[in-house]
Parts: sequence; structure tokens; C-alpha cells
Amino acid sequence: MRDSSRSAPEAALIDPDVHVESFRQAREARRLELVEDYVELIADLIGDGGEARQVDIAARLGVAQPTVAKMLKRLAEDGLVLQRPYRGVFLTQAGQSLAEQSRERHRIVEQFLRALGVSAETARRDAEGIEHHVSAETLDAFRRFSERAS
Repeated sequence: MRDSSRSAPEAALIDPDVHVESFRQAREARRLELVEDYVELIADLIGDGGEARQVDIAARLGVAQPTVAKMLKRLAEDGLVLQRPYRGVFLTQAGQSLAEQSRERHRIVEQFLRALGVSAETARRDAEGIEHHVSAETLDAFRRFSERAS
């Protein structure tokens, strides 16, 4: 006999292999999110003031300097940044490329949200999270939609 106190699921569970891939993709996006945020911010700081200092990165991200130091070490190990004593942080070619890709994804997502009627400020904030979690296919659909809407 069926327990009437439990509601039936709205849809059947998807195939386990598909489920695994969905969760794997989400975990990978979360892992890359911080890396992309850091390299994009470093590129912005260098573009604005000619340098990216640990103290400025910490202030902009709202985190402690030891947190930034740990992440910068990881980024250096991954070949994305170079740290020079008393001179700040610089992007490698790979870091610059990643920053440009991240910035372009952000621009597309923000433009898409604006085309939907979202305010500029909300679209900017929301794009900051969404940009890391959309597939190339979805991003391309956002781009096409935005181009048709404008």
C-alpha cells in the first residue's frame, strides 16, 4: 500500500550516467569559478592601474590576504600567474587567455539577461555567477538570442 503522506516525485529519475555527468559538470564549474574570478580580476587591476597587488585583490574579493596568497600560489603552480617580489602579480599568456574567455562569457550572459529585461545592476551581479556554469551550447544560445533582441 502506498504511503499517502509522501508526495510522488514530479518526474522520474534520469539515467544514472546522465545524472553523474550533470553533477561532474557542476563540480568542475565550481572548481574553476574561483580560478576564473582571480585571473579576470588580476587582468582588470593590471589594465586599470598597471599592477595587481595581493592587498588589492583581497580588498576587491572581500577576503583575507592569506586566502589570496594561497590562491596565488595555486595559480602560479597552474601556470596562470607569475609573482615577482615587491612587484605584484602578472598573468602568463595562459592566464591572460583564461581571463579574456571569462570576461567574454560574462559579457554574453550579462547581455542576455539585459535582453530579457533584467536591470543593468542585477544583470551584472547575476552574470558573475552564471558565467561559470553555462555550457558552450547554452552560451551560444544566449548570444544568438541577445543578437536577435537588439
